[in-house]
Amino acid sequence: MGRKKRLELIAQLEEKLNTSLVCYVTGDRENLSTRIAPDIIRIFYRHLKPMGEREKISLFLYTRGGDVLTPWRLVNLIREYCQHFSALIPFRSYSAGTLICLGADEIIMGKMGELSPIDPSVANAFNPRDPHNRTARIPVSVEDVISYISLAKEMGGLNHEEQLAEVFLRLSRVVHPLSLGNVHRNYLLIRSLGRKLLELHSGQSAQIESIIKNLSEELHAHNYMIPRHEAKNRVNLNVTAPSSEVEELMWSLYENYEDDLKLLSPFNPATLLDEQEQQIEFEATGGIIESIKKLDAFVFEGRVARQMQPGPDVPPVCLEILRQAWKAIE
Repeated sequence: MGRKKRLELIAQLEEKLNTSLVCYVTGDRENLSTRIAPDIIRIFYRHLKPMGEREKISLFLYTRGGDVLTPWRLVNLIREYCQHFSALIPFRSYSAGTLICLGADEIIMGKMGELSPIDPSVANAFNPRDPHNRTARIPVSVEDVISYISLAKEMGGLNHEEQLAEVFLRLSRVVHPLSLGNVHRNYLLIRSLGRKLLELHSGQSAQIESIIKNLSEELHAHNYMIPRHEAKNRVNLNVTAPSSEVEELMWSLYENYEDDLKLLSPFNPATLLDEQEQQIEFEATGGIIESIKKLDAFVFEGRVARQMQPGPDVPPVCLEILRQAWKAIE
């Protein structure tokens, strides 16, 4: 890992921003990605505890998202150690990452910084089966269900109680009623979480409701990318632009993680075997939590074996993941 160079960049950012910095990167490498999950809470505690209480703590964050409940616990843990919490966003901070940002007093976004809507897709045992993979279930988007009802009202002109009842009945024939109940529960949950996170540092209820509505209803696509100017001027988040020097440091630090985690190179297990090897065990890093004193990595441990009789429907190698967990490096 390129930790030596990163320590220099982290130290410079801490000095320029007068803060203590924790970095959290969930890798989005093709075939070897990680997501925000509850297991990070104890890892963050390992980093925050030796820091002690500080005036300001900043979180350097890169993520495509993950578990929507984890941001509430993480933000509250960080706030136990500081008076002022800021989020540094050099590039992507989607979905659950955006929720974390809602809990920050300040969001420092670079020119490449991106947030996203917070409406989740939910998956459970009652979701529709994937027609292309009968063992898998299709995630149901909260906003897709709401949009279906809105479509019937606004474009279909169906406003009578009996008509809307029939619309809902047709939907429940395709999507299990318990799955729809789960969608509604998540609809309420995501708005409640967003509101609670904003209330940690903002008491203006009208502005909070406007932010929640913008991030959950107004953007109409979960993969919509919210750039810095829109996050500040349209969504009304407390976004600030870093100085050119700080922005350069943020981007250099991101590129170091991008390099180290090989985010631009798909993970191909076949390339791990040379011509003579039939089997090999490997380790690969999929995520990092890092501060000046500590380093933890999310490590995949696995085995790659050459298939004896590969064919059109049989891949040339077999990949087996033996273990995946956070591992203390320093």
